[in-house]
Amino acid sequence: MSTPSSKPSGLRNPGAAVRGIGAGALATMAVVLLMAIVPLIRLDVPGGAVATVVVLVVVAVVLCGMLGRAWAWWAGWVVPVALLVSGIWWNVVLTVLAVVFGLLWGYVLYVRRSVLTT
Repeated sequence: MSTPSSKPSGLRNPGAAVRGIGAGALATMAVVLLMAIVPLIRLDVPGGAVATVVVLVVVAVVLCGMLGRAWAWWAGWVVPVALLVSGIWWNVVLTVLAVVFGLLWGYVLYVRRSVLTT
């Protein structure tokens, strides 16, 4: 019979695995937001919306490297929430991205909790 493992998730380093999935999600958000800049310009969205998207790209990239700190996981909500607010203010396309990114980040936090607490 085997004894219970100290790492029930089966991962050698669960913290690094969770940070990897978080960084991957934030990097995906950054790339999608970068690709959204040209269509936003073509739709004649105000410059404030484009500036918000650029700032959120920078925030997402910076948070990728900060996921070793506990507060950075909750700061990851800044991207979808800011997109939601700017989508309501400027264009519905940003609201759709906010909902998708919010679902993605919520799932990442769910996986983090389930991997690190089991």
